[in-house]
Amino acid sequence: MSTQVPRLLTGLVDDAAVFPPGNAALPDAVTAHREHRTAWYADLVGPLLLPASEIVRGALRGLVDPGLVIGLIGDTGLDRLPEALAALTPDGVTARQVEAPVAKRGEDPQPGVAQLAAFAGRLDGTAVYAEIPLTFGLMGALDALARARADGLPVAAKFRTGGLAAELFPTPVELAAVICACRERDLPFKLTAGLHHAIRHRDPETGFTHHGFVNVLAATLAAVEGAEVDAVAELLAATDPLRVVESARARREAQRPLWAGYGSCSIAEPLTDLIRLGLVNGGYDL
Repeated sequence: MSTQVPRLLTGLVDDAAVFPPGNAALPDAVTAHREHRTAWYADLVGPLLLPASEIVRGALRGLVDPGLVIGLIGDTGLDRLPEALAALTPDGVTARQVEAPVAKRGEDPQPGVAQLAAFAGRLDGTAVYAEIPLTFGLMGALDALARARADGLPVAAKFRTGGLAAELFPTPVELAAVICACRERDLPFKLTAGLHHAIRHRDPETGFTHHGFVNVLAATLAAVEGAEVDAVAELLAATDPLRVVESARARREAQRPLWAGYGSCSIAEPLTDLIRLGLVNGGYDL
């Protein structure tokens, strides 16, 4: 493991280059990911996230060397996940994780959770993340995931923290409640969208206020240590880096608890922020 990327940040940022707003072409994304995996900051980077729709249509053929590790994003629906996984085999690609939405906003997530858990039971230890809307049925879905995990299934939760509409950005209190709910169930979680920078900030173009990924890290550390929702929400809402960086700095060499990480269409942006905040020992060209 690199001494420049602390253990706390290992695998924090999955490579979501092909997803908005990056929208990188697949050949470019595969080439760039190969460079990330051999760079000095490689320990920070998780798998390359690829949509099932691209895998099913054979878009990887001829682009990869055997041994590529990806995260499969189920944009084709739960029913076609087995087909997408099977399509990886001829290319020698391995899926480290599978992530899929189990319901639309306002729908009951329980049937989707049950279907995804059954799918996880047919896999050989591949991590499976159920993306659950932060609306109707959330806590029941978390209970169902916790029961499946207690039965030995490699399932966990995933939540959306941004997007193209204001309602896709949970408030600090809403996100804090979800983090604390996962803590109470000993349930790992992933996040997706909106986490472009380390510290909470307002995007001048859209007017949306984005969560900071170091805010989330500090908030999760506090939650695991027993903080209640209001204290966790204060850390998520903080815009002063000093409030959130020191807790992460003090735990640099500890394993990151509960939060599995998040996908970013840029690796350079979070890495630059981490160097600037002194959480990664940088000083190299990105």
